[in-house]
This record gives sequence, structure tokens and C-alpha cells, in this order.
Amino acid sequence: MEAVLTSIAIVALAEIGDKTQLLAIVLAARFRRPLPIIAGILFATLANHLAAAWLGYAAASFLEGKWFRYLIALSFIAMAGWTLIPDTFEEKPEPDRFGAFVTTLVAFFLVEIGDKTQVATIALGARFHNVAAVAFGTTIGMLIANIPAVLLGQALIERIPMRAVRIVAALLFLALGLWLLFQTATQ
Repeated sequence: MEAVLTSIAIVALAEIGDKTQLLAIVLAARFRRPLPIIAGILFATLANHLAAAWLGYAAASFLEGKWFRYLIALSFIAMAGWTLIPDTFEEKPEPDRFGAFVTTLVAFFLVEIGDKTQVATIALGARFHNVAAVAFGTTIGMLIANIPAVLLGQALIERIPMRAVRIVAALLFLALGLWLLFQTATQ
């Protein structure tokens, strides 16, 4: 349960103001069909984050040792710094000839590659050694952050103090990284 709850919290906070959330707003404005967009986000995130959590799990299983645990802890601390940098989304999705669902599925999957939430999912997979729990939690976190963006769009983004959200998310990453450092040092 810790893997699920930690994954939800980290990704939901890290996703606010992220380029994929901005993409959700663009897609909602373009298609005005929230259900296929939400379904596209769900399936793209599941596919992307299952692979990312598995990669983290596989790396942790292969690269055992105290030094690797330090590396995971430092990756969370680095994520804290990265979270403080605001994302921008300058590209518009491809023309809508494929419909809301397919456009969202492809766009979200591709935009999420190398994104901070995908990197966090890799680190969470390595930390918790539970692919299903991490992928489930990170997917729920993505939906928590993106469903309001799809439904309420720009009005919501203008009212949320993004700087404060980024700071809270960064502190969460930092706390997790420091906790892992402490835990590793005392073993």
C-alpha cells in the first residue's frame, strides 16, 4: 500500500503544471470531448508507466548493493530540483484526423517519454520492487492531475498557484530522497 500511496502523491503533485497537463488542456480545447481524452490519458499512462516501473524494478534487481540504493536516493533529490523548473508546452498535437482517443493516446505516450513523472516512476519501481503497485499509483496520480485539466481547462490552471505546487512536490521528492539516504546509511 505504501508503494501505491507514495506513487499517487509524487506523480499527482509533480504533474501539476507539467507539459502533459498542458497537453491535456490543449486537447480538451481542440476536441471538446472529455471522455475519449481521459481514456487516452489512462491507456497511454498505463503503458508508459508499466514499462517505466518494470525498468526500475529490473535495474534494482540487477544492480543490487548499497551504492545503487544511494543512487536511487540521489535520483529523488535530483527530481526535487527538476520539479522546481516550470514546464512549457509549445507544440500542438498533430491534426485530429485520428479522433480524440487515438490522438490523446499517441500524444500522451510520446510526451511522457523522458518526462519527470516517467523518471520518477522508474525510481519508484526501483525503490518499491513492485511494478503493478507503482504503475497503478502513478497512473492514478496522472489522472488526479489531468482529469481536472481536461474538464476545467485553462480556468483551473490560472487559479492554482503553480509555484506553491512545485515547491510542495519538490519537498516531497527531497523528503523521500533524504529518507532513503538515511535508511541506506543506517543499514
